[in-house]
Amino acid sequence: MSKPSCLFLPWRWFLITFVFFFAFLTSFTVHSQTVPNYLLFSMNATEFPPDASYDYVIVGGGTAGCPLVATLSQNFTVLLIERGGVPYGNPNLMNLEGFLPTLMQVDEFDSPAQSFTSEDGVPNARGRVLGGSSAINAGFYSRADHEFYEQSGISWDMRLVNMSYEWVERMVVSRLELRNWQSAFRDSLLEAGIGPYNGFTLDHVVGTKIGGSTFDGSGRRHSAADLLSCGKTSNMRVALYANAERILISASDNSELSATGVVFRDDQGNYHRALVKGGGEVILTAGAIGTPQLMLLSGIGSRPYLSSWGIPVSLHSPHVGQFMYDNSRNGISIVPPVPIEHSLIQVVGITGSGTYIEAASNVIPFITPAHSIFLRAPSMPLYLAVATIMEKISGPSSSGTLVLASTDVRVNPIVRFNYFSDPSDLQKCVNGVRTIGAMLSSRSLEDFRFRQWSGEREFRFVGPSLPRDLSDDALMADYCRRSVSTLWHYHGGCLVGKVVDADLRVLGINALRVVDGSVLTVSPGTNPQATLMMLGRYMGAKLVNERSRPK
Repeated sequence: MSKPSCLFLPWRWFLITFVFFFAFLTSFTVHSQTVPNYLLFSMNATEFPPDASYDYVIVGGGTAGCPLVATLSQNFTVLLIERGGVPYGNPNLMNLEGFLPTLMQVDEFDSPAQSFTSEDGVPNARGRVLGGSSAINAGFYSRADHEFYEQSGISWDMRLVNMSYEWVERMVVSRLELRNWQSAFRDSLLEAGIGPYNGFTLDHVVGTKIGGSTFDGSGRRHSAADLLSCGKTSNMRVALYANAERILISASDNSELSATGVVFRDDQGNYHRALVKGGGEVILTAGAIGTPQLMLLSGIGSRPYLSSWGIPVSLHSPHVGQFMYDNSRNGISIVPPVPIEHSLIQVVGITGSGTYIEAASNVIPFITPAHSIFLRAPSMPLYLAVATIMEKISGPSSSGTLVLASTDVRVNPIVRFNYFSDPSDLQKCVNGVRTIGAMLSSRSLEDFRFRQWSGEREFRFVGPSLPRDLSDDALMADYCRRSVSTLWHYHGGCLVGKVVDADLRVLGINALRVVDGSVLTVSPGTNPQATLMMLGRYMGAKLVNERSRPK
């Protein structure tokens, strides 16, 4: 399915060239790709001058940052500082089959996915590439629930919200056909009572639905980076492999603080200053890990805490790095006796009990146990098809903290999410796991059981199976705690009302704004990707409109 250009903008242009590449993992197919126009204005940070000025300096080329840059560039000059490279040309990033390899093939400073493990012991990941997490995620696209807008604390213009969603959807969202596993999953949701069936919709509605995807019908990914094609090329510059190390802050004669620019460092160790012109802003879009980390390194945080690190205090803002949330994921995985497709999230069950049920199917490498005397290591790699059903809790109510591990911005900070510290989150998990239990008893999943010698049919689980007694609250709660993992939907650290105001301006510092998931108190709907892309477009349009009004 080809993606349209920005038909609703007066400026239309893009360079079209098709290239073909061979993927290197089993089951990869050959896809044609359109050369993205962001290659025209993206370059290694080493090529940037030591000092330069722009109307806006944006830190973080991720899910919200790219649409923000594209929108602002229609009227203003914009520098985007991105710590990673570009996704184009990387087959794992550009194709559906590369989802798991991208998350598994990580290193400390260069890989597109940067792994970290929270103090809760749960492995996690963050994007380190143009497009951010939208370039490494499972691609599901679904708008926020109505309650989100009421609870977020952000000042919303719902007409502009809907226009911003539509802008994103024209460019990067597809409807995928369901194959055997996703179809069976949908039917099992309905058998388990997760109704009504709402068909295909991008809206958040209770029941079972098919959502959108940022993968198209050929399996090619369309990340937030693709939205840069809607920008004005002559007004955009993207500095790649650039680590923003400090926000520059100055005080006026009346002691008012203002952000004046950003210091960033290239991969050769050279420093650069990106300064903001009059009327412009520094906008942080580095995500729920990167934004509070950069705020702390810039002296914006708790005065005693910053002093303990020897960081000069620019502004005492005690809630920076506080209220860190992550929506817990629990579920089961099975090896089916029948062939299944490679699929990521396409169908969701939106329950009335605070949980969302999703599914995926993947081909994963089979690893022979080390030093086994019974299993000889295979001469060729062996792969297993695995189907997964998972539940994610809404909210959540449990929260934790982010603190520095180093003054080197490249080093992950230390994060604790305190999963299930609020009993209501644990109850949601129990509700969701019980729903999965009901689905496993459905006729729709019968073909995914193995037939035993006795004639009975049973699932073959990879990892822990559900407790036998689903009615036992203590067993279910223990299962939730033992099997907790993540869907990478963490947020918080710079909350609205505590660190930023309703227009996402940092409280106490002029010309500094945050536009990413760090401002959110709750995760929007089933998956945050759609809302964060919308948020970037939305805030960009608001700024353009505000600055175009007569003074």
